[in-house]
Amino acid sequence: MAATDEPLYPIAVLIDELKNEDIQLRLNSIRKLSTIARALGEERTRKELIPFLSENNDDDDEVLLAMAEELGVFIPYVGGVGYAHVLLPPLETLCTVEETCVRDKAVESLCRIGAQMKESDLVGWFAPLVKRLATGEWFTSRVSSCGLFHIAYPSAPDQLKVELRSIYGQLCQDDTPMVRRAAASNLGKFAATVEPSHLKTDIMSMFEDLTQDDQDSVRLLAVEGCAALGKLLESQECIAHILPVIVNFSQDKSWRVRYMVANQLYELCEAVGPEATRIDLVPAYVRLLRDNEAEVRIAAAGKVTKFCQILSPELAIQHIIPCVKELSSDSSQHVRSALASVIMGMAPILGKDATIEQLLPIFLSLLKDEFPDVRLNIISKLDQVNQVIGIDLLSQSLLPAIVELAEDRHWRVRLAIIEYIPLLASQLGVGFFDDKLGSLCMQWLEDKVFSIREAAANNLKRLAEEFGPEWAMQHIIPQVLEKINNPHYLYRMTILQAISLLAPVMGADITCQKLLPVVISLSKDRVPNIKFNVAKVLQSLVPIVGQSGVEATIRPCLVELSEDPDVDVRYFAGQALQACDQVMVSG
Repeated sequence: MAATDEPLYPIAVLIDELKNEDIQLRLNSIRKLSTIARALGEERTRKELIPFLSENNDDDDEVLLAMAEELGVFIPYVGGVGYAHVLLPPLETLCTVEETCVRDKAVESLCRIGAQMKESDLVGWFAPLVKRLATGEWFTSRVSSCGLFHIAYPSAPDQLKVELRSIYGQLCQDDTPMVRRAAASNLGKFAATVEPSHLKTDIMSMFEDLTQDDQDSVRLLAVEGCAALGKLLESQECIAHILPVIVNFSQDKSWRVRYMVANQLYELCEAVGPEATRIDLVPAYVRLLRDNEAEVRIAAAGKVTKFCQILSPELAIQHIIPCVKELSSDSSQHVRSALASVIMGMAPILGKDATIEQLLPIFLSLLKDEFPDVRLNIISKLDQVNQVIGIDLLSQSLLPAIVELAEDRHWRVRLAIIEYIPLLASQLGVGFFDDKLGSLCMQWLEDKVFSIREAAANNLKRLAEEFGPEWAMQHIIPQVLEKINNPHYLYRMTILQAISLLAPVMGADITCQKLLPVVISLSKDRVPNIKFNVAKVLQSLVPIVGQSGVEATIRPCLVELSEDPDVDVRYFAGQALQACDQVMVSG
């Protein structure tokens, strides 16, 4: 008896938990659906579990969202692709709920299932579902249907295709703005599945309806459609149908529509070809770069390099550079920041002479900007300019500004400079580095901000790797070791960290002769934090100095620390002694 009752148990538990008042129990139950389905077997999952889920009218969005997600991967549990259609009813119900994220997840799951279904099932089950949703009374179902047409359309017979195109056209003219918005945002996906002959007629008339919508939220989604449709149409058709729309949109009364155009414009240049770009799109882009709304200028400024890649250098210098000069002193710091994040990429496009003449003054003004993010964005992309104008010019023009930033009052700016130093060092060469930047690297070890001190220690390690141990022995090690007597324990801690990072680069001899004695001397420090960090550093030095160094120097020091009054010092000394023992065993 017990054996026959057992398969009933999971569904009974599920039903009890799904009706429980505790939302967490209901959620857990939904998340275990696949386990329950496996226990039930494919047939009972189809006949009992799925119908039960279809009737389940839980009102909590979190539970419904989890259910929509689970059902998307449920095909194996209902018997494979041949039975995929049984999953459609519960998801159809979820496509009509009020909460947007639940509907979106249900549509995503339906698309995933539809992509695996047989053609006959798509025609027999999926397409009718799309039609039901598209003609639903409540706007939520019509919104959801827009995201499903591209799955239903390709395998439909001709008569059904005509019907689906007609229904989509009605959705584009729906009374509810939310439905028109969904139709606009999914038009590109649907258009990609429609035959070229209907693309020029049906789809373009839908597109024109959406571009003339009185709601700016619909028009701005139609902008995305411009780029998608532009890629599907021939160049001449694109110029005839899409180009006028984009030019109008770039002067739209809603800044949000102009913002979308600024983001998408460079994609359209490829679709319409160089001639139309020069005549129509360049003036449109210049208007956006000079827009009276800062948000539009931010979007346009952020795409300036991508746009210039499509143009010839002459066109870029003639039309775009004057706007870039204006933007570099824009009243909005966010516009300047967006420009700074991409402007360095213009150097390879314009070439050496134009970069020196046109861009360098802009770089310099942005490097001296009062807003730290603007300066940061310039610093992090300097290598792109170096490739074009060479290190001599770069160092003459930009290096004084970099040195100034190394002492910037914003620590994040100082941090960005430090992280850039090894790259600068490799580009500038050792002689130049010693003259101009060496003293800065030492200065940062005593910065007030921990992150700067930590980065400075890492920086020394990277420089030692770049210029080699001999150079480090001359220029880094003596200056680092000098600072070990700093009266403030936090700075002594930074030196310890620097030693532990430099030791693997410097090798066993220098570590034993120069670095190890300094670490040992710090084991007598009065601050417990220093002493337990000494134990940690000694542990990291064990593999470097080898067995004889461990026995002669490191172990005696650690034994002494393991008897320290401070509990943390004793703990870390114990850990380090264990590491010494392991070296002995492996040795």
